[in-house]
Amino acid sequence: MGSLLHNQYFATAAYFTVTGLMMILFLSIFELVTRYQVWNELKKGNLSVAMATGGKIFGIANIFRYSIQEHASMGQALIGASFGFFLLLVSYFIFEFMTPSYNIDDEIAKDNRAIGFTAMVLSIGFSYIIGASLTR
Repeated sequence: MGSLLHNQYFATAAYFTVTGLMMILFLSIFELVTRYQVWNELKKGNLSVAMATGGKIFGIANIFRYSIQEHASMGQALIGASFGFFLLLVSYFIFEFMTPSYNIDDEIAKDNRAIGFTAMVLSIGFSYIIGASLTR
């Protein structure tokens, strides 16, 4: 397998496939920790959920980008990205903790677009910090 990853096209397909599967896994974990049903809310047109979820998708992909660029093997890249995802998940809980006067999930479920946008930007912003720290 290692020699196959030296082929640019095979390596791209392999990273694409593995990252896609990990994206599904990580989004499923986010789905478990939110109090709303992401896909049901998206079907209803909840823009706040779309922004928050889009930020998570971008954040996860960005962390993978940094990890793939930094690590020589796919295994190392997956370990780094998984750790980065864990930190992104922690940032979600910190956001919830920093707003004791209201519940982030409830506000996003009610389509509070200011909260949805803030959640999106926090996910994207933290993904850059996490990704850059993976390259040190």
